[in-house]
Amino acid sequence: MNASDYRIWPGRPFPLGATWDGSGTNFSLFSAHAEKVELCLFDDEAKAEIARIALPEYTQEIWHGYLPDVRPGQNYGYRVYGPYEPKAGHRFNHHKLLIDPYAKALIGDLKWDDAMFGYKMGDKAADLTFDKRDSAPFMPKCRVIDPAFTWGRRPEKRPWHEAVIYEMHVRGFTMRHPEVPEAMRGTFAGLSTAPVVDYLRALGATAVELLPVHAFVQDRHLIEKGLRNYWGYNTIGFFAPHTEYLGAERLSEFKVFVQQMHDADIEVILDVVYNHTAEGNHLGPTLSFRGIDNKSYYYLMEDDERHYNDFTGTGNALELRHPYVLCMVMDSLRYWVLEMGVDGFRFDLATTLARVAGEYSEHASFLDAIAQDPVLSGVKLIAEPWDTGAGGYRVGNFPPGWAEWNDQYRDTMRRFWKGDEGQLAPFASRFSGSSDIYGRRGRRTWASVNFITVHDGFTLRDLVSYNDKHNEANKEDNRDGSSNNHSWNCGVEGPTDDAKVRRLRRQQRRNFLATLLLSQGVPMILSGDEVGRTQGGNNNAYCQDNEISWFDWEGIDDEGQALLAFTRQLIQLRRDHVVFHRNRFFHGQIIPGTEVKDVVWLRADGVEMEADDWNNGATKAMAVRLSGEAGLMHLSERGEQEMDDTFLLLINASHESITFKIPTDPVGARWEELLNTAGDTTDEAAAKRYAAGRICPVAANSLHLLMMHGPEEA
Repeated sequence: MNASDYRIWPGRPFPLGATWDGSGTNFSLFSAHAEKVELCLFDDEAKAEIARIALPEYTQEIWHGYLPDVRPGQNYGYRVYGPYEPKAGHRFNHHKLLIDPYAKALIGDLKWDDAMFGYKMGDKAADLTFDKRDSAPFMPKCRVIDPAFTWGRRPEKRPWHEAVIYEMHVRGFTMRHPEVPEAMRGTFAGLSTAPVVDYLRALGATAVELLPVHAFVQDRHLIEKGLRNYWGYNTIGFFAPHTEYLGAERLSEFKVFVQQMHDADIEVILDVVYNHTAEGNHLGPTLSFRGIDNKSYYYLMEDDERHYNDFTGTGNALELRHPYVLCMVMDSLRYWVLEMGVDGFRFDLATTLARVAGEYSEHASFLDAIAQDPVLSGVKLIAEPWDTGAGGYRVGNFPPGWAEWNDQYRDTMRRFWKGDEGQLAPFASRFSGSSDIYGRRGRRTWASVNFITVHDGFTLRDLVSYNDKHNEANKEDNRDGSSNNHSWNCGVEGPTDDAKVRRLRRQQRRNFLATLLLSQGVPMILSGDEVGRTQGGNNNAYCQDNEISWFDWEGIDDEGQALLAFTRQLIQLRRDHVVFHRNRFFHGQIIPGTEVKDVVWLRADGVEMEADDWNNGATKAMAVRLSGEAGLMHLSERGEQEMDDTFLLLINASHESITFKIPTDPVGARWEELLNTAGDTTDEAAAKRYAAGRICPVAANSLHLLMMHGPEEA
């Protein structure tokens, strides 16, 4: 059909995007500065352009038209006409096919070619030139969808303090899974299979946090090196799932995956990247936003609109002060909640989203919009509270209602178990929920998302196996990735056959996992840490879409199985005992109506710690008594109070064995040992009991967890 063969009616400006209503499709695109917008239709293979149709209406800065002859499955894109004046912030080039910012599905892969750039590559004048080559042959195409889907059971919202988050990668989790059909590996369908769901349920995870699943671009410089953007922090479409994660059933596969997780009582949290796009700096390609309305979509330099404010280290930042750009982000978030069924979001470089005139503001439009939104204010919201711009580190400064990645928890726990001096007081603060950071304005313990490792950095196994990063496979001469890891190789760099070093490394991994899962706040486990996954010392595997990053299921040996059993035991302990996941901070004060403190910090001799003890930088051991009566101060969402057991942690981060004296109060109590990280199996601590006042030896670099029994239970 030619353009003249398609009927075109005025249509509506809202909703934005391509909307099938059962009779035809409404197309709507925001552009404040465009002079003309053409809708380009493509054949079923998304290769041949079969029609160009000018959208006939322009209402409230929105171009729109209704095509009664267009059905779901139609492939399309846009060409937008307007001034090409980079110095004035305008980069329109109608020779470039553009992705609809509201596209719900993309078809085909981006194939890098110089035609995708709005200027003449290699010209001395760079982006001040104008390129007339057609980029359509190299671009993915948008597709009109039918959103119909019947949801099954949707879970009740799980209280934040009960959460155990498992950070995972859609592709990497199943690419090597022997029980997932080969055709389904690396996709949402693969994550929906029974072996995967059963594993996550058995582990005890209450939520999976997926690395970016929005449509993203493979960086040209990586492709030229034979590498790929594995992590996906390079978004080009905020409504469409990444095409490589979908199989033959397309969008329904994501919805089925969410339903399978919900049926297993597991929530789905998406890691989302609204701070920048894949179009890069002023020398980047023209793929979507730049060609639709560069001056509206991007945060330009006020005194030099040719260039972008770059708070993200990627070359650009979205301009969320603009109402239609903010609208796009909010519409995207609501779409993923209401239409796709997800339960929350982790916002990459969240500080950028809240910048006003270049500075972070708690009352930025984005944060205010989230707070008043009846849908989004009720889902789980997690900020990565920093970016690369000036004043970008904002840990503890996001508004009430937000949880935050707490990198201070990570660094403190790494330094403590490495044996650094002066870490007792920081350890106590982080272990008890970081009230010094979050204990204000009614924020609760769950505001702190605690982690030892995440995708960005060493795995847990590598954290205790390498002093230095080993990123040679990234082909950047090992310059990339952080060199400040607070890691300790336990005496040998990398793999070793030394039995003592291997045992110490196993012990250290158990120390980290036990600390993480017994701390107040929300624990987050990096996928594979529970079985000892290694990346060979690579602490920046963003470009390693291969065995370096993929979960090696068949490589789980007896050591990995033992660590998995230990992790499951810890998660179950946390779930069973509210004292490990209170929604109120510990304060070391007498619990009203009792004669005991909610938490007591003790020296190895059983005496409560005083100021001099906290200030003794050489001390690397202490005990922590967590009172069961503290449960009386924990109110469930139904107003119920819970009485718990009392626990004692004996913690020794020194390199020498230390004897601890068991507290003498209450008289006659006996303490049962539940965990001993110096043991290689969970059975080695079984049934050991200590009477009040007795001595308990704690091996170097280890911790014990004891539960109190009254005299009548002894």
